[in-house]
Amino acid sequence: MAGPGWTLLLLLLPLLGAMAGHGPHKKKLNVSHKGIGEPCGSHEECQSNCCTINSLDPHTLCTPKTIFLQCLPWRKPNGYRCSHDSECQSSCCVRNNNSPQELCTPQTVFLQCVPWRKPNGDFCSSHQECNSQCCIQLREHSPFRCLPRTGILAQCLPL
Repeated sequence: MAGPGWTLLLLLLPLLGAMAGHGPHKKKLNVSHKGIGEPCGSHEECQSNCCTINSLDPHTLCTPKTIFLQCLPWRKPNGYRCSHDSECQSSCCVRNNNSPQELCTPQTVFLQCVPWRKPNGDFCSSHQECNSQCCIQLREHSPFRCLPRTGILAQCLPL
């Protein structure tokens, strides 16, 4: 004879098996493993359950969800060419000072778009043109270039 403990266990056994993924009530396990920005083929592959088309090429990427559980469209990171603010992750599409092209740039903590500046190594004519705010001539007859700030006080000094 089975005692009351064994009877209860026998009654609960099918329920416990279904919860563990075994038995007739087997549930499909979610195998989402891809993070934001990784290539995907369907929503189920993404941790966020959002797989959307990349605007740069025809591939699809995992994207985050909003607090209203809507899938966000893929947006371009900083440094990519753009034609409208909505194309950029930062919502900042800024015109390059020396050309007609526009690039995605970061935002400040006050939600202002950071102006586009040249990276280190580019030719320049003033400190304001450079991301490092440092435009110097390495040799007497060489052109001015944007260079990283150096030294303990991060000053604009020749290397």
